[in-house]
Amino acid sequence: MILKQGYIQIYTGDGKGKTTASLGVTLRVLGNGGKVYYAQFIKGKKISSEFTALRIFNENFTHKAYGKGRFIINGPDNEDKELAMKGLEECSEILNSGKYDLVVMDELNVALEIGLVDLKNVLEVVKSKHPQTELIITGRYAKKEITELADLVTEMKMIRHYYKKGVPARKGIEL
Repeated sequence: MILKQGYIQIYTGDGKGKTTASLGVTLRVLGNGGKVYYAQFIKGKKISSEFTALRIFNENFTHKAYGKGRFIINGPDNEDKELAMKGLEECSEILNSGKYDLVVMDELNVALEIGLVDLKNVLEVVKSKHPQTELIITGRYAKKEITELADLVTEMKMIRHYYKKGVPARKGIEL
């Protein structure tokens, strides 16, 4: 472990940059010889460019996706819920193990908002983390109960986004 005290960080809001912020911290931890477990809720097996680049850290970086990689418009189905619950269970074990310096639970706030996971279960997982493990939770809609447990809460606010002009996600920038 490279950390003496692991804190809880939340990146939320409707602005772009929540996942990117968590990846910046990921890179810092890896650059200092630490180990990172990066869990993505909702997102699927399609790997975006940053995760391809992070593979150079070999056994110090683990990335898992716990979703089907699609927008959940009409509500989650049973498979969506099963994948998210599996992710929460695995993250719980990893957070408690003390084997990782940083655990990122990307889009967990959204998974909560749409009912993929239960708030009570998430709170238990967060409260039971190893004291030296840093935890980052990202996604819009951060629940008050979770932000109250956090040591750092940052809200990204959208002022303008080119997506509103019809510009799709671009490889190397969003993908």
